[in-house]
Formats: sequence, C-alpha cells, structure tokens
Amino acid sequence: MFWAWLGALLIGISLGLLGSGGSILTVPVLIYLVDQPEKVAIAESLGIVASISLFGAIPYAYRKEIDWKSVLWFGVPGMIGTYGGASISEFISGNTQLIIFGIVMLLAAFLMVKDNPRLKKEKGYSAPRYVLIAEGLIVGVVTGLVGVGGGFLIIPALVLFGGLKMRIAIGTSLAIIAAKSFLGFYKYLDVLRAEKLNIDWELLLIFTVIGIAGSLLGGRLSKVVPQKMLKKGFGVFLIGMSGFILWNNLF
Repeated sequence: MFWAWLGALLIGISLGLLGSGGSILTVPVLIYLVDQPEKVAIAESLGIVASISLFGAIPYAYRKEIDWKSVLWFGVPGMIGTYGGASISEFISGNTQLIIFGIVMLLAAFLMVKDNPRLKKEKGYSAPRYVLIAEGLIVGVVTGLVGVGGGFLIIPALVLFGGLKMRIAIGTSLAIIAAKSFLGFYKYLDVLRAEKLNIDWELLLIFTVIGIAGSLLGGRLSKVVPQKMLKKGFGVFLIGMSGFILWNNLF
C-alpha cells in the first residue's frame, strides 16, 4: 500500500500548491493502486477531496481571502449540478465514466500546460452573473459524473469572469469544491446502495488524513516552488495518465 499512501500525499500536496488537481489524482490512485471499483472510487474521491478542500479553505477564510459572493453565484449552481451529475451516474457504466474522466483529465492538462496571459493580471473583469452561474452548473455536473472537484476550471473562471485576484480565487475555489463535493458524496451513497456497493470508510479516513498533511506541506512549498514550472510538469504528467486511462477503457 506504500504507493497508495504516497498517492494520497501527492493529492494533498497538489491541492496545497495549486488549489486544484487533487481530485484528478484521487480517482486513478483509488482504482489502479487500491483496486477499488470505478463507482466506489469516484464516490470516495468526492469524500476525500471535500474534506481536504474544506481543511485547506480554513486558513483562507481566516485571512478573509474567500469571496463569499462568488461562492454563492458559482458554488450553489455547482452543488445543484453535482447532485444532478451524481444522479445521472446511476445510469452510466463505470467504464463510460472513466472514459469521460480521461477526457476531462486531458482538458485539465491542456489548461495547465498552456500559458494564459490574462491570468497573470492582478485581476480579470466582472462578467455578468449568469456566466458564473452557467459555468458553475456545468463544472458541477462534471464533478458529479466523474468525481473531480474541478479546481482547474473554477480558478480561471473566478479570475477571468469573476474579477478576483488569484489568491482570492484559490481560497474561493477550495470552499466551492468542498461544498459541492460533500453534496456529490452524499448522493453517491444512494447510487452505491442501488449498485450494492460499499464505501471503504477506513480507507477514506486514512486518505483524508494523509491528504490533509500533504495540503499543509503543499501550502508551505507554494512559497518557494515556481508555480509556472510546477503546473507545466503536472500537466505533462496528466497527459500521460489520461492516455493510460483512455487506452485501458477504450481498447
């Protein structure tokens, strides 16, 4: 189980360093290193990432670096979308969910590797609220379907469309991810019950504790590790991982 625990640590570190990326790693780690069924892995991923994100959001809230209006306009639609996506998952095979997951992972990799000069500005512009509501809903559906928190989409949206500074966007993203992932996890308990599958609560707890420790480490490392180089390296890693997942589930 050494590689599984190392994976849990990396999940937390990525959330602490980047404010996103943790859930992209959680599902593959649970499936390929712990041998969990697809739907169970997605459900457990939501529970683990929700807990780590909530813990990670606390320091941001203490420093008043969370924009609660954006949590409302992006997060509430995201919660609705997550619940809907989790409900739809009951009618989709685990194999199909992993194919969707692989595609989402490719998108995440593209966004991390590609430079977006607008994200380097101090802040973006405030778009109409319906833009945040629509994107929150879409990202929420993806979260519910494949168990990713969606920070790689939430943070750019909050900067470019919500007009937030990057650090505020990261704290706000963690709060949003926590809220919608907890709701998605709650819904997945019904989905798993219908499939006669069960959560491994001990595994979930251990992953959460190790992930929280990793997020604390990641938060410290974020002050010394170059973000640009880190994001590109992580993006390249995701490209390889998504190719592996898609190959395994398409052929």
